[in-house]
Amino acid sequence: MPEVTKHTPGTFCWIDLMTPDAAAAKDFYSRLMGWTFFDNEVAEGIIYTLLRKDEKNVAGLVQLDAAELEQGVPPHWNSYVAVENVEETAAKVVPAGGVLHSEPMDVLDVGRSAWVQDSSGAVFALWEPKSHIGADLICEPGSLGWNELGTNNVAAAGPFYEQVFGWGRHEHDIGGGIVYTEFSLGEQMVGGMMAIQPEWGEVPPHWGVYLRVDNCDDSQAKAESLGANVVEPAKSVDNIRFAVLQDPQGAYFGIVHVNNPA
Repeated sequence: MPEVTKHTPGTFCWIDLMTPDAAAAKDFYSRLMGWTFFDNEVAEGIIYTLLRKDEKNVAGLVQLDAAELEQGVPPHWNSYVAVENVEETAAKVVPAGGVLHSEPMDVLDVGRSAWVQDSSGAVFALWEPKSHIGADLICEPGSLGWNELGTNNVAAAGPFYEQVFGWGRHEHDIGGGIVYTEFSLGEQMVGGMMAIQPEWGEVPPHWGVYLRVDNCDDSQAKAESLGANVVEPAKSVDNIRFAVLQDPQGAYFGIVHVNNPA
């Protein structure tokens, strides 16, 4: 799925980074992912940066403000799910056991959004597109490759997403007693889920993002050279090779390479 002109409702369509140092983060990701950037002043003193690969929008970036930093908001990546009608989808959240953190609202003239917390505590956003569909490129090197839910309550999270988005679930053992769930919408895989493991430490429920790369090992080494921490070194599961990193500003993210069968 290279270039995208419309995202299927119920699939992930956009990611953006909240960081304490926008300039340093732009430098890191431009060197690692080959991204260029375009800064938009969306309000006085507030810059929203569009991160681009080959002139196509792939992600966003915004600097955490003083109030957010004072409240202890950590650097993090956000995930957005495309919806046909944000009000109709938001109305399903509370009956499914989630929390509606913000009522549906216009985001300038680019779309409408609402912030949601699922039944296990993970936060994500709904996105009803207007002039901004979300990512123009996905599942290609230099773009979003996968979204993965880490949760302390797999049993509650699965039914939540089934009720809100109609996602199906397919579970399989990936070794070490770990059961991995793949979420699907029809025939399309939309994301994954696994229980937060004890060795991860004090990790809250979250939607993690994986960026697609040409070579996972090379990208891991490059990220390290640019000041990133390796949280989980590159490893393979079936035809997928991935690693989990922490950027120099503190945000966690993954990188992934998929070996297509011959």
